Amino acid sequence: MPGGRLTQQERQQIALGLADGLAYAEIARRLDRPTSTITREVMRNGGPAAYRADLAHRATEHRAHRRRQTAPRGPEEAPPQPHGRDAEAVREYEETFTTVLMQSGAPKMMSRVLACLYTTDAGSLTASELVQRLQVSPASISKAIAFLESQGLVRRERDEQRRERYFADEDVWYQSMMASARSTAQLVETARQGVGVLGPGTPAAVRLENIARFLDFVTESITRAAEQAREVLHTKPETTSGDTAEPSSDR
Repeated sequence: MPGGRLTQQERQQIALGLADGLAYAEIARRLDRPTSTITREVMRNGGPAAYRADLAHRATEHRAHRRRQTAPRGPEEAPPQPHGRDAEAVREYEETFTTVLMQSGAPKMMSRVLACLYTTDAGSLTASELVQRLQVSPASISKAIAFLESQGLVRRERDEQRRERYFADEDVWYQSMMASARSTAQLVETARQGVGVLGPGTPAAVRLENIARFLDFVTESITRAAEQAREVLHTKPETTSGDTAEPSSDR
C-alpha cells in the first residue's frame, strides 16, 4: 500500500469517484490507500459535494508550506509520547477521529478539540495545552470551547493551580443517545397522527403506521440498551502489579 501524500492524479481520481457516487472505501480500494486517508482528504477539502481536485491540491501545498514556515528550528519535533506510543500514528489517528466527528456534524475546530480531549490519558486539557497541541490561536480554542459547552459536550473545572481545565464528559454519549431517542419518539407520534388524518387502512396511512411501529421498536430497544450500558462509560482503569492498566467495572 503506497504511503506519503496524495498526488494530484490521485486527487483527480477521488473527484471522479465522488462524481460517480462511489463510497470512500471503494475509492480507497482503487487507489490502494487506507479509507481513512480518502475520508480525511475529502472532509478537509469541502466534503463530497464540494470537493475539487485542483483546489484540494493547492490547499494541501499551502498547508505544507505554512507548516514548514512555523516548524520549530530545534531538533525536537514533538514531545515524547507516553506508554511508548508512535507519535506519528497518534497524530494520524487524531486526524481520523476528527474527520469522523466532522462527518457526524460537528464543525472542524470543535471536532479537533474533542479529538484531543478524548485521546489524552488525563482526560482533560487546559486552554494553553490545547493551543500547543493544535497549533492554533487562543481565540480559536476559546470559541470552540464556548460552542462545545453550549452543546453540553465539554465541561470546565479549576485545578489546584486555579487554571481552567476542560473535560469531555463520557456521559455525553448516553445523553446523545437519549436525545436521539426522544427525537425519534416525536417522529413516531407525528406519524401516528397522520394515520388518523389520512384514514386508517388507506395505503398512505398503512405506510405511516408501519414507519411508526418500526421506529417505536428501535427507539425502545436503544433506550433500554443505553440505560443498561450507561455504567460502561464510567469504567475506570485498574493498575495491576505490572503497571498495566486494565478496564474494571462493578458489573
